[in-house]
Amino acid sequence: MSASDMVVFNQYMMPAISEAFPQMIEKFNAASNNTIMLTGENFDGSFLEESFYNAIHGSQRRVDRFAANGAAASTDLTQAKHSTVKVAGGFGPILFEPSQMTWLRKPTQEGITVAADQFAQALLADQLNTAVLSLVAAIGNNAGVVNDVSGAGKVTQSAINAGLAKFGDASQMIRALIMTGAQYHELVGEAIANSNSLFEIGGVAVREGVAFGQGRPIIVTDSPALRTADPFQNVLGLVQGAAQVMDGSDMVTNIETSNGKDRIETTFQSDYTFGLGLKGYTWDTTNGGASPSDAALGTGTNWDKVVTSDKHTAGVMIIGQE
Repeated sequence: MSASDMVVFNQYMMPAISEAFPQMIEKFNAASNNTIMLTGENFDGSFLEESFYNAIHGSQRRVDRFAANGAAASTDLTQAKHSTVKVAGGFGPILFEPSQMTWLRKPTQEGITVAADQFAQALLADQLNTAVLSLVAAIGNNAGVVNDVSGAGKVTQSAINAGLAKFGDASQMIRALIMTGAQYHELVGEAIANSNSLFEIGGVAVREGVAFGQGRPIIVTDSPALRTADPFQNVLGLVQGAAQVMDGSDMVTNIETSNGKDRIETTFQSDYTFGLGLKGYTWDTTNGGASPSDAALGTGTNWDKVVTSDKHTAGVMIIGQE
């Protein structure tokens, strides 16, 4: 592969990534019922800070028209801040020998297609896994929306129902469930053991998982944060916009060819960023800091609840034995 071929490689690589990644975003958003929203939006700096007015519903009171006209306690109209944090990542370096392609008589475009597809998938996986990691941390740190049955057994349909009940009359706002493949098949096994359920979940519902999800689609992913020590399974029930992932659009890619060995070597490496925000929770810019690690993103106390009602947060979590 000549130097001119490497220029072609670089020219074709970036447009291919730009083409593939937005397509994946659109498909994932639709499949997840827009609970985890991947967007092409961008923001400057380490944080995106937005302010909003706190709820004042608690100031409602009953009035006695025939009593003395006494003083009433005032309620301050206050604002809270919501922070989205920018997460940094890298891909590579990927090393190969240009002579490998000329030896096999492979066209340059074939390598471009493979590398672009792999990179786009790696970006999507990182964004999804980071969103799930942060959701498990934030929701798990809010006892009011957690149904922990790990002391008694596995996550069953009854446990999921009790978890959804944490949202009370707003439970219909929970649009999708996220769980591992093992947990999903636990629910399938529970349905098989129940002849009544078998009649109810036939046909399309089985393939879509709607019956198993109690009317909600199920996102099945073996994201590491859904399996924790002991071992436990975490099941998330998410509202629309529970997590917002913003593509930083500031990817830096370098392709470098070097001499000095028996054969010429080429490396591909890329740096990228994306923003992450959770509904009802703000990133603690003091404790969590800028450019956080996975350990920091997975620490519940780094995500502070900033809304009054739990019904205005990202959703619920059910924890059970594996």
